[in-house]
Amino acid sequence: MLTNGVRALEALADPTRRALFETLALGPHSVGELAAIARVSSSAVSQHLKVLRAARLVMRRPLGNRRMYSLDPRGLGDVRDYLEQFWPSALAAYSAALAEAKPELGPE
Repeated sequence: MLTNGVRALEALADPTRRALFETLALGPHSVGELAAIARVSSSAVSQHLKVLRAARLVMRRPLGNRRMYSLDPRGLGDVRDYLEQFWPSALAAYSAALAEAKPELGPE
């Protein structure tokens, strides 16, 4: 079963989606603006945004006849929650590596 955190990481694995996500970190953009920045077609951008929306990484809101896309903090929270489960074992591995290295660092 995929969690939202895993879905978000999978969505960001694609370089174009990651570039769109990073662009949206600078502020809201329309599909047309994103297409011009990413140098891909508007339909390709729309498909990438669909994946990012499904992963809760971006959200859209209407503005006149356009849709503006921005980052969705829920997806970032999902990624953080997913990665935090590994933090205790990462710290333990780091502590073990330091303990192993200390004897080698003895007095000179």
